[in-house]
Amino acid sequence: MSVIVTDRGFAPEDWPFGFQPPEVCGGSNNAAQAIDIAPDFDIHRLPSDFAGIDLIRLHLPNPTDGRAFSQARLLRLLGFVGRLRLWGEVMPDQYALARQVGCDEVEISAARAARQPEAQWRAALPPERDSYQARLRHFA
Repeated sequence: MSVIVTDRGFAPEDWPFGFQPPEVCGGSNNAAQAIDIAPDFDIHRLPSDFAGIDLIRLHLPNPTDGRAFSQARLLRLLGFVGRLRLWGEVMPDQYALARQVGCDEVEISAARAARQPEAQWRAALPPERDSYQARLRHFA
């Protein structure tokens, strides 16, 4: 079971449709789609308009592998406006960076949530003025 970390704290998984590999994403079937992106996946292989992709989940296989952070930043620069989630071996002190590069949320295991409770994650929240979402609101 997973726990979703947002600026509001811990929440249960709320994506009911499952995740698919990027090779089967997109299309015009109007069904909500979420894809899993591996750390070595080339983001430029996704459809340039991100058609049909509602959620992208970027995998962080260990806390020292920063490729998911680079992928998140690139996705936002390329225009992805859907939900962006970092999942895997994310540490509480990496939450601020995840938010700064454009991630909306982090997915952690229930075991990690038990070891590193919600208070630790909330303490790592970035200042509102530094978040990706705050910068978007500034220009809206």
